[in-house]
Amino acid sequence: MTNFAHWISPEVMRTLGWTLLHFIWQGAALAALFAAAVAACRSAAGRYAMAVATLVLMMAAPAITFTWLYREANPAVRSGAQGALPWVEKAAQHATPPSSAPAAAVRSEQPTAILWLVESWFLGVLVLSLRTAGGLFLLERMRRREIQPVGRELYLRCIALQLRMGLERAVRYCGCQKLDAPAVLGWFQPVVLLPVRALMGLSEEQMEAVIAHELAHIRRLDCFVNLFQIAAETLLFYHPGVWWVSQQIRAERENCCDDEAIAVCGDAVNYARALTLMEEWRTAPALMMAANRSPLAERVVRLLGLNGASGRTRMAGLGVSCVCLAGALLAGNAFLGVAHASLGKSATAKQQQENGVIVVRPEPATKERAPKAAKPAPAAVPSEPAANPQPASAPEQQTAGGDKKQSYVEAMEAAGFKNLSVDELISMKVQGVTPEYIKTIRELGLQPTAEEVVGMKVQGITPEYVRDMRKIAANASVDELIGMKVQGVTPEYIKEIHDLGFQPNADEIVGMKVQGITPEYIREMKTVDPNPTVENLIGMKVQGITPQYAKEMRELGLKAEAEGLIGMKVQGVTPEFIREMRAMGLKPDTDELIGMKVQGITPEYVKSMQAAGFKDLKCDELIGAKVMGVNSEFIEKARKHGFQNLTLEKLIALKHADIF
Repeated sequence: MTNFAHWISPEVMRTLGWTLLHFIWQGAALAALFAAAVAACRSAAGRYAMAVATLVLMMAAPAITFTWLYREANPAVRSGAQGALPWVEKAAQHATPPSSAPAAAVRSEQPTAILWLVESWFLGVLVLSLRTAGGLFLLERMRRREIQPVGRELYLRCIALQLRMGLERAVRYCGCQKLDAPAVLGWFQPVVLLPVRALMGLSEEQMEAVIAHELAHIRRLDCFVNLFQIAAETLLFYHPGVWWVSQQIRAERENCCDDEAIAVCGDAVNYARALTLMEEWRTAPALMMAANRSPLAERVVRLLGLNGASGRTRMAGLGVSCVCLAGALLAGNAFLGVAHASLGKSATAKQQQENGVIVVRPEPATKERAPKAAKPAPAAVPSEPAANPQPASAPEQQTAGGDKKQSYVEAMEAAGFKNLSVDELISMKVQGVTPEYIKTIRELGLQPTAEEVVGMKVQGITPEYVRDMRKIAANASVDELIGMKVQGVTPEYIKEIHDLGFQPNADEIVGMKVQGITPEYIREMKTVDPNPTVENLIGMKVQGITPQYAKEMRELGLKAEAEGLIGMKVQGVTPEFIREMRAMGLKPDTDELIGMKVQGITPEYVKSMQAAGFKDLKCDELIGAKVMGVNSEFIEKARKHGFQNLTLEKLIALKHADIF
């Protein structure tokens, strides 16, 4: 391992390491947002602009993150100097010199993994920088040795094409033996390289379109964007999202230049043939922009308007990008928590160093050698007393008696939660689960798991709520308590239900609350049915049975018991339906009303049967006739065939025999 830690301060190393880690989720989120945005864009220029903007944000994200994390890690920057701590403790046997102890303490806190990460990143940047430097060297050698001016006739044609495109920059046009496709070289003094093979293998129209493509690169200043891409790929080489966005920039850049070339020359088919001819000519260096860059098949399909499946691809990309964005945000949330804890620890150590405070943990006692009592050293007196001394972070905070304060993990283990996963620890910490809360809950007779404790905290279940609920529902489990809390069940609600003569279990209480059964509703329903069960109450409420409906049924002389009311309400029996049936001489009871509704007997059907001569039918006879399909039309048909004065039973038999 190299010794970067001796060249750069530990705070900068740690902050840089966390910045690199944070960019994993930040880059994924930006790439997902870009994928979602580009899925809805049909313009190559629009997609190119969004891709460039995304890469700029990717470059800015680490700088912003580093600044923010460094401010968090540096107490002097974050909140000003806080002064020395009011006490200093030394080891009993191995006292460290004051001049070197703070630095050693801070250096010992430096995570080895972070050091390896930063040094690996430095190594990667160095390797890619050497690669870029080698490419620049090849381009410069090509400029000096392997290019020569083109003939006058071709030069004049290029100048005319340049003027048609509105490009007023000074552009050189040179021939090159090493290349097989036209390309652009240089940033401030661009050179269009025209290979001899392309001049001989392409027609004049095709050559003009290809040169227009290269001039479009110059007019759009694509060479500078390409240089920015190389810098981004070098500094953020470890993130695949950066390479993917950069690849999209190159692809859309070629599409934009293709559009400009077609706009100038006007023949997309001929230009596509030129690109196809140059498909095998791929010898341009990466730092140059050649006409045969980007996936050629996609460009040709796009030029010819054959990309019909692109819409489906964009929609699929949109869905995938949403999933990636959600995953990146979740990862970012986890990283922020871990980084904050690590940098907070670093900040405390640094502040102790700046205030001249030495905190050394005492060695544990052994059987052979008991620890000697350590005399407290006099506290370091700062030049100016601090009003609010900065406390040590939780893992290193010392109590007044010299004992180390328990960490959150140790406190959870002492409370009985051992072998917790990282996700469980984070969830419990985020939701504010404390050892005191767990102890109180267990004293109340509950033994919740880690997941159940988090659920209780999320729903705001306090020890007071548990105590009050278990006075009424002594056997309520954790899940039942959570369910009741979610539905807003209070001890007062349960007490009122009990006062009305009901003893529902936890599930029934939740069901009553879900359906909106209030004590007032129960009182009103008991005036109609004095002895409803909890199940009856829930069923009536589910079917929308109101006290008014029950009272109307009772006023019509029906037994308004819960089950009968539910059956009539389900089948759509209304007070108006009952009155109409009674007006035609029928006196159906609750079961007959339900049966008539089930079979679809309407007042019109009853009137038609009475008009056919069956005026004294009972409800069960009407139901039987309807079930067999006997109606006024069938009766009329039977009479036309000579069957006169048949009883309803005979008509049902004829219908069953299917005689006609």
